[in-house]
Amino acid sequence: MDEVKKELLGRAKENRNPFLFTIYEEIAPAVSGLKSVDREGWASAFTALAPAHAERAAKAEAAGDKETARKEYLIAYDYCHVARYPAPNSPGKLAAYRKSQEYYHKAAPYFDPPLERVEMPFKGRAGEGKASIGLLRKPKGVTKPAVVVIWGGIDAFKEERPSDPYLKAGLGTLCIDMPGVADAPLAGSEDGERLWDAVFDFIASRADLDAHRVGIVGGSTGGYWATKVAHTHASRLKAAVNQGGPAHFAFKKDWIVKAQCGEYPFELAETAACAFGRSTGEEWIEYSPKLSLLDQGVLERPCAPLLCVNGVNDTVFPIADMYLLLEHGKPKSSRFYPGGHMGGGNSQAVIIQWLKERLA
Repeated sequence: MDEVKKELLGRAKENRNPFLFTIYEEIAPAVSGLKSVDREGWASAFTALAPAHAERAAKAEAAGDKETARKEYLIAYDYCHVARYPAPNSPGKLAAYRKSQEYYHKAAPYFDPPLERVEMPFKGRAGEGKASIGLLRKPKGVTKPAVVVIWGGIDAFKEERPSDPYLKAGLGTLCIDMPGVADAPLAGSEDGERLWDAVFDFIASRADLDAHRVGIVGGSTGGYWATKVAHTHASRLKAAVNQGGPAHFAFKKDWIVKAQCGEYPFELAETAACAFGRSTGEEWIEYSPKLSLLDQGVLERPCAPLLCVNGVNDTVFPIADMYLLLEHGKPKSSRFYPGGHMGGGNSQAVIIQWLKERLA
């Protein structure tokens, strides 16, 4: 538990996932007071930090102080986001996630440019949802902008995806949930790429968006779907980015066992299992080989321009998966960093510039 606390405090001090808007002086005592990562105890410890900030936000709102209202609602949102981390897989964590969404959407009216919550009709199978939820923002002063569809992985949902840097570059953003997490209408599976039919159809239906200039960015486990969609939906894309995602070797038992003791704070296999309709780490080990993009034959199909980004010392997913992508199919772009998972450094700026050039 001491190692877990150390990792969490390090992330909190640098405002790294999941501590996006939290205040270190408030979060540190809550982290230090943890006795375990018991899901209900975890949810309770961090949810308790939110109400004071929500109250300040409401008072600022009533006084017409929009900027303070925005900041305080985002802090309240993030404490509840931490409370549901890494997945809303218990009653307390699920309640925390719904509360985080409530606070997020109270902050959203003060975003500049504004945020639009959209429902994209999804034609799924029996038992699946009817729509994919997206958070759409458009850059100021740009008529019919290019759109970057952005999603995270097993623990980072649409509310956590960064949009402002893309908007400043003149690109529209549509943040969604990958299959199996948050509000996604279907679980992760061998054919979960069906989700993106709804996304691309929605973009094409909007006269204010340019459906001929669409890019995608998937982070962490979401990078798996970015790579797959770049192949399965190549004709609907101008560019795709896999930042830190798995492809083949990450689904081997030996890697999954090893990664449980890597940089991911806790419950990596269990959280992945949750996103793919499984309940335990053991079930994840048994199921995950079916997801190999190599074994599925995906990597030899036509592919949209694809940028692969990661840190060479990633302990969540092996850098070998990135090299594998470069060895198969259409030539791809890559940018690797000396760090760990996702690469860090100036990776976001590199990704946005690469996308901007291809979506021009």
